[in-house]
Amino acid sequence: MNEYVVQAPTSLGIESRALFRRKALEALDEAIAAGSGVPLVIDCSGTRAVDSAGLGVLVLIQRRAAEVRLPVRLRGPSEELRFLLVMTRLDDRFIFEGPASL
Repeated sequence: MNEYVVQAPTSLGIESRALFRRKALEALDEAIAAGSGVPLVIDCSGTRAVDSAGLGVLVLIQRRAAEVRLPVRLRGPSEELRFLLVMTRLDDRFIFEGPASL
């Protein structure tokens, strides 16, 4: 497998964070087990809103991946999510794939 993909919910926040965190950490564990730097991709193309709880989950996932030098890619993040990551100075922790959603 070339990548492990987890779909982010439409609204990544307090209500959806636990389920998303569980799915993302399972995908991360699979990517780590695969070895050879297989990236974890978080598909954000359908995500329209992210609050601080959602941002916290993204950072948690990225930190766990960084511990084993595994890249985390955000696929199709919205302009809002990109802006939020820039404003919190977290944008350099992720690799962005594809154009932002309009």
